[in-house]
Amino acid sequence: MLSPEDLTALVTRFAARAAAHDVSGEIALENLQDLKSAGLLCLTVSPTYGGGGKNLRDILPLLEQVAQGDPSTALIFAMQCLHHHDIATSSQWPEATRQMVSTAAVQDGALLNALRVEPELGTPSRGGIPATKLARKNGQWVLNGCKIYSTGSTALRWGLVWAATDEAEPRVGHVLVPLDAPGIRVEHTWDQMGMRATASHTVHFQNVVVAENYIVDIRSPSDWKNQGTDTIMWHALCIASLYNGVALSAKNWLVDFLHERKPANLGASLATLPRFHLLMGEIEGLLTANRALIANWLHSYDAGHATPTDANLVKHLVTENAINSVQKAVAAIGNPALSRTNPLERHLRNILCARIHTPQADTALAMAGKKALGI
Repeated sequence: MLSPEDLTALVTRFAARAAAHDVSGEIALENLQDLKSAGLLCLTVSPTYGGGGKNLRDILPLLEQVAQGDPSTALIFAMQCLHHHDIATSSQWPEATRQMVSTAAVQDGALLNALRVEPELGTPSRGGIPATKLARKNGQWVLNGCKIYSTGSTALRWGLVWAATDEAEPRVGHVLVPLDAPGIRVEHTWDQMGMRATASHTVHFQNVVVAENYIVDIRSPSDWKNQGTDTIMWHALCIASLYNGVALSAKNWLVDFLHERKPANLGASLATLPRFHLLMGEIEGLLTANRALIANWLHSYDAGHATPTDANLVKHLVTENAINSVQKAVAAIGNPALSRTNPLERHLRNILCARIHTPQADTALAMAGKKALGI
């Protein structure tokens, strides 16, 4: 792990690069190289293979800080941490394949991410069988289909592709696919308002041959029921912490702006006005609540009492508080908040993307409501 001083320096470099990558929509490869050089891309890899073996309590503060520099980089980093934790703790992965991807993360900083969302299916978290198909042809497994919103696409070494077999009773699950394999094409479709430097493009698979030991976890759909609860919880809290970092970055910019801005008719900084004391109190209240929500959930998780329902509700509450805090800042200071020369407008665009991540609000709230009703 980095020292606090080294981590601050890293985040400062990321922040200095963020605006240019937001404009270009290209992944900040130099940020990823910095994460690799700092040994951060193997934090959750099992110590058996030289990784850090870190847990969620270790990862969340890091994600929050990295996101204050560049949330697009932080999202790619979060997915690396999440999926290597899954790999390290899975009982399904072939050992040789686990060793290969783990060692590559330690030695090369090799990146991977799950590729799950499809044009017709949408997110598989809402159910359904993927249209991306895995079939036996001439004694080999062959993959065909496409995945949208593939975060990190052009920087990934591997994709964990959610696919279904073409059998009479399909099995579904994860297939490890080297993204430089023949038959793979990345279509540059990601041109969103926020989180622009994640390169969450569309990945097409056409007759891609998949090695037998890369069929890492395929099961009948019923066997997936109530599985992956730790993954769900890690994902929810990683997303919450990341976007809380964006809100903290926006707050810090606002504090500096209020101290520096001295209208001629006031003769003092905006920070001296009572209306901005009230504003900062409201923002501080929202972000204090976020700290408490995350800390309380982690206490429950460490004690073995956490549930996906609770984690998803925390994700919803933290991200809504974060969005609300940034929107308050924007509303209070007017035109400067929306100027492309100021980072606050970029923070606003980025933080609005918090709502698109699984689970969406309706799912999180409905699950919490059913739990409260005991049904």
